[in-house]
Amino acid sequence: MPDNQTIIDAVQAEIEADRDWLIGLTRDMVRIPSVNPKFEPNPAINREADVQALLEPILKQDGFKTEQWDALPGRPNLVGEWAGDEDRSLILCGHIDVVPVGAMKDWSVDPFGGEITNGRLYGRGAVDMKGGVAACIAAAHAIRKAGITLQGRLAIHSVVDEEAGGFGAMDAVKKGKLAKAVLVAEPTWGDVLPVEGGLEWARVTIRGRNAHSALRYNEIYPQRHDKDRLEPGVNAIEIAARFIAAVRQYELDRTRAKSHPLLPLGMNTINIGVMHGGTGLGEHGLPTVMTNPAIIPDVAVLDLDMKFLPDENSADYRRDFESFVHHFAQTDAWLRDNPPTIQWELGGLYFPPMNTPVDHPLVTSLMKRKAMVGKAPQARGFVAVCDAAHYAGAGVDGVIFGPSGDGFHGSDEYVEVESVVETAKVIAASVIDWCGIR
Repeated sequence: MPDNQTIIDAVQAEIEADRDWLIGLTRDMVRIPSVNPKFEPNPAINREADVQALLEPILKQDGFKTEQWDALPGRPNLVGEWAGDEDRSLILCGHIDVVPVGAMKDWSVDPFGGEITNGRLYGRGAVDMKGGVAACIAAAHAIRKAGITLQGRLAIHSVVDEEAGGFGAMDAVKKGKLAKAVLVAEPTWGDVLPVEGGLEWARVTIRGRNAHSALRYNEIYPQRHDKDRLEPGVNAIEIAARFIAAVRQYELDRTRAKSHPLLPLGMNTINIGVMHGGTGLGEHGLPTVMTNPAIIPDVAVLDLDMKFLPDENSADYRRDFESFVHHFAQTDAWLRDNPPTIQWELGGLYFPPMNTPVDHPLVTSLMKRKAMVGKAPQARGFVAVCDAAHYAGAGVDGVIFGPSGDGFHGSDEYVEVESVVETAKVIAASVIDWCGIR
């Protein structure tokens, strides 16, 4: 029986011979608009199901047992599996939803045209991440064409909704679609990313007491506490301003005290991204009046995007922040009796951390195989979050590896054609290393 390297050389030769097929598949995917409907509801461009319909016959032809189900209404996940041993099982994962195009005037090409110019394939989702999905499928396609049977079980997960929180991958995890390891082919510019921090979305609600703005003096200037004094207002927006300053100091203290060797210093930030201030807390959790400055506001709602390190955990992180909020409240007479409230997992969104060791066999395989076909990669951390987190939260060892490009979430998005081919070659080699051969 030939050794693994001889087999890998044969598989990579199949990918090279089929490079037009691989790039054609990427173009076909880009040409199907699959904008996440949570951002821009429009059936003409919310065509995730059509992308899955394109991919499923390809997987079936390569011998995968396939399954589709709606992770969200009308938004199907697609899973294909080759049977094999569980102790060497592997998932190749990618999402097929994309963000909106934005202003068409900012694009110099058709966002869904799949135009190829100067070695770049343009279009929304080209690098984020249909090129990566195509590379995963091409890797399996070449393994099957070379007549190889893997020892470990191999699965391909084509999931929806990553751009809005990863509820497609979350649903796959809930359904038990797991393995020993997962490779997510997000764009990494050829580097190998075995870690990413966790992410919390939280809502902090600060309550005050409303009053007429003409009586503001009764709140902020000394007044006699006699029986005829009106109850003073308490301006929740002003309390929120002090809270924002305190959060900034808390953020600085945390980012200076803790770091991870594979991530930039200070990446564990807290972004106060949304603020609603006004009067009358409604059932939807927001003030009902936000257009009348003649009212001293009694509600300020802050929505926070909170990153923590790969070697931290959610329970400790939440407990630490709750302690900070408690101590902040102790500095204010009103807040001692009316402390802010915290709502975790705002919108159901939460990304667990991923902290795969750099000497994990899948990581070392990717490092080795990438260096053999191109520029030697770096092992580093992912500063954003992706679906790898949801598998990691279920105990699956994760790593992120994918092609190169630019313009994701912006205009003129593209993926470098050569990087898609190279990514497929590296993934195929690492699949063979990890899963083994019968």
